[in-house]
Amino acid sequence: MNVFLVVNGKRIKQFTFIAVAIVFAAGIIYSEKTNVSAFASELPAAVYSVPTDKKMVALTFDISWGEKRPEPILKVLEEKKVKGATFFLSSPWAKAHPELTARIAKDGYEIGSHGFKHDNYSEMEDAEIQKQIQTAHQMLSEVTGKAPTLIRLPNGDFDKRVLTIADKLGYTVIQWDTDSQDYKNIGKDNIVKRVVSRAHPGDIILLHASDSALQTQDALPEIIDQLRAKGYEFVSVSELIQQAEVSNQQVEDQTFKSWK
Repeated sequence: MNVFLVVNGKRIKQFTFIAVAIVFAAGIIYSEKTNVSAFASELPAAVYSVPTDKKMVALTFDISWGEKRPEPILKVLEEKKVKGATFFLSSPWAKAHPELTARIAKDGYEIGSHGFKHDNYSEMEDAEIQKQIQTAHQMLSEVTGKAPTLIRLPNGDFDKRVLTIADKLGYTVIQWDTDSQDYKNIGKDNIVKRVVSRAHPGDIILLHASDSALQTQDALPEIIDQLRAKGYEFVSVSELIQQAEVSNQQVEDQTFKSWK
């Protein structure tokens, strides 16, 4: 009997040691996961949409070539009294079309960078990525008279290096949550349906004003009318981001007050 108790005691000690080891290891893993999460949250990130309960969306238009589409699209925005929208301009295009660029700015629309060369930046070396963004920045600043702070990378292509470099150069990378696929010329009705069915509060909507997008100008009036009928307001990307910052500030203030 005594031997039996001694043996069980040893086993208990062994089990206790193993249990302590498991808990310790789990604590390390949890700590590491927490550190990874905290580190990840500090990394620059692309903006696809903005968290808000308000029915606000940002219409965004990419332009990299051609001169036939921008004016009809601007005319639709004017006729529909849409005051807020964002145009991402390829810097060589802006330099080659200063009148159209000036028209976009004069009409009060936000201008962001669409880079210099229309290539995938994730395939470039760090120095080349920086050069592309800085070259576009200088050209757009000269043409528009205002330094852009938003960038939509060519083809929507980026990786962590691109995000980090853009952030260091003072840029926020803007993507989209709703893709109209207007560049595929899928038909006016299909473009309208894709946008209206997918739009949500805080949404960033991808459209194009390059000459390859043949049906955008025809789809745009219906997109605007149908979204307005649903109660949506059209704002620039910066206005949308500002809305999120205001909402976050209100949450922080309320949290602080609750601890008083």
